[in-house]
Amino acid sequence: MPELPEVEVVRAGLEPAVTGAVVSGVEVLEHRSLRRHPGDVADFERRLTGRRIAAAARRGKFLWLPLEGDEHPEAVLAHLGMSGQLLLRTPDSEPDRQLRVRLHLEHPQHGHLVVAFADQRIFGSLAIDRLQPTPDGAPGGSGSPLRLVPEQVAHIARDPLDPAFDDDRFAALLAKRRTGIKRALLDQTLISGIGNIYADEALWAARLHYDAPVERLRRPAVRGLLAEVRLVLERALAEGGTSFDAQYVNVNGASGYFSHSLRAYGQQGRPCPRCGTPIVREAFMNRSSHRCPRCQRRPRAA
Repeated sequence: MPELPEVEVVRAGLEPAVTGAVVSGVEVLEHRSLRRHPGDVADFERRLTGRRIAAAARRGKFLWLPLEGDEHPEAVLAHLGMSGQLLLRTPDSEPDRQLRVRLHLEHPQHGHLVVAFADQRIFGSLAIDRLQPTPDGAPGGSGSPLRLVPEQVAHIARDPLDPAFDDDRFAALLAKRRTGIKRALLDQTLISGIGNIYADEALWAARLHYDAPVERLRRPAVRGLLAEVRLVLERALAEGGTSFDAQYVNVNGASGYFSHSLRAYGQQGRPCPRCGTPIVREAFMNRSSHRCPRCQRRPRAA
């Protein structure tokens, strides 16, 4: 599933093309791609056609396009799921494979553009969702100054690259939990945008085992881990995200290349870049964890 860097790459690519554009037409080719929309296909098309897009915003793995001109603020909410793609196209482009929804835009500078939502597995979705005020009064997400967030995203915590992310609050929440640190990093209600790849990379950098009990972590260790999380995410952003196949691409269909910089995730059997011990892959929940047995020792029993 795309994580924060992959979704942010898409958001940044969409931003100049959609901001200020008017939706001149909507084509829904697969109704299942609107599973999170509160109405039917006709309702989605009617409510979106003729609206002007104000920005492209993101929190964690969720992306939304705030809409102008309504008494009740709304946005087009996008979740990419496992294989969703938002691609910029020209009107005469050949339809993308697995095309599910197509938005026709009229931009004051760029003219007629198309945003194509393609999704092989149809786990992703688009929806028109109401915006509600953020509890902390800060902007709802990256890319928009509006202090609003979609109702379907309101339960999602801020991500570690968000200026409004509160390190002390995160540490205080960890101190009340009884779980392993990787489970906490994957909990989108605690900290958003981090999935299996970047959790493994950050834990390797911080020399922490994935089962390290969060209640035993002291504030300096939490601050150090957050620093490594941010460094990993920023490095991935600079390299366009992590692409293992043709599904994780930017708005122009280009793949990221952070996969060449991974130090733990997917590196089983290869020497740890720090100490030379072979990286191991171990079962974790319904997925895998990758770690160095020497640098990331299993925690002792309490």
